[in-house]
Amino acid sequence: MRRKIPSIDALVAFEAAARHLSFTRTAEELSLTQSAVGRQVASLEEYLGTPLFNRFKRRISLTEAGEIYAKRVRENLERLERDTLAAMAHRNAGGILELAVIPTFATRWLIPRLPAFYAAHGDIVVNLTTRAAPFLFKDTPFDAAIHFGDPVWPGSVARYLFGEEITAVCSPRLLGRKAKLAPRDVAGFTLLHQSARPDAWRQWLAQAAVHDVDSMKGQRYELFSMLVEAAKAGLGLALVPRFLVAHELRSGELVRPFDLSLPSDKGYYLVYPERKQNSPLLKTFEDWLLSTAEQYLESSKHESRR
Repeated sequence: MRRKIPSIDALVAFEAAARHLSFTRTAEELSLTQSAVGRQVASLEEYLGTPLFNRFKRRISLTEAGEIYAKRVRENLERLERDTLAAMAHRNAGGILELAVIPTFATRWLIPRLPAFYAAHGDIVVNLTTRAAPFLFKDTPFDAAIHFGDPVWPGSVARYLFGEEITAVCSPRLLGRKAKLAPRDVAGFTLLHQSARPDAWRQWLAQAAVHDVDSMKGQRYELFSMLVEAAKAGLGLALVPRFLVAHELRSGELVRPFDLSLPSDKGYYLVYPERKQNSPLLKTFEDWLLSTAEQYLESSKHESRR
C-alpha cells in the first residue's frame, strides 16, 4: 500500500520556513531561490488540503494547523536524521548499541571504563543517552538501560551489577583541625541533598540515633555530580554513593567526616527487553559489563580493608 507521505523536500522547506517565518532566510539556508521555497510550501499545502501559513504582504505567520504540523515535522526530521547517521555508522562497525544511562553513573563510573571495552571490541559503537527514570523500551530507540532501584521492569531482563553505600563527605576545609565529627554535629552544618533522594539525611540521622536535627534543611541538587561539586566547594555536608567519590577521597579533595555509612537495599542493574536476550551485540556488552562490575567489587573489597 502506498504511504501517504509528502515530498521530503517540501517537508524540509516547510520546517525551515516555520523556524524562520521568512521564505527569504529559508532560501538562504537551503541554497534555493525564494520562489522555489514558496513553491515547495504551496505544494505541501495543496497536498494537505489546508493552509500552513498566513500571508500578509511580505510577512508570514503559522496557522494553528501549521504550528502543530511544524512541531511534528521537526521532531520526525530530527529522528530521521539520527536514524540515518546511525545506519551510516554501520559501514565500519560491528554494530551500534543505544544505551540509556543514569547521568552521574555514566560520567563517573562507566565512561572511564569504556576504553577497555573499545580496546577489545573496537568495531562496536556504544551511544549513551541520559535517562534517570524507568521507561517503556518499545517507545524509545534504546537497546538497554543502566538503572538504579529494584529489579522490577515489566517485560525486561535485569542483571545485577552492584549495590551502593551512601556516605557523608565534605571539603576538608569545613572540618578545620578536626579529623572526625560526631553525628550530632551535623546540626551545625548545611546539609546538601540530591533531589531524587529527599529522605537520605533523615535515614542517615535515624541510623545514627539522632532525632532532633532538621534533616530537610539545606540545598537541593538534581544530579549527584552537582552534589559532589557543591561539597568540594565547601557548601556543606553531602550524602553520596561512595563509589562516585572514590577519586576525590583518594586525592583528599573530599573527606569522610563520619565513619557511619548508610547501606542501600537497592542496586544498579543492566536492563533490556526480553526480545533482546539473543542479541549477540547486547550479549557482548553484557558480558563485559558484568565482568567489569565484578572486578570493581573485588577491588573495592581490597580497598576497604586498607
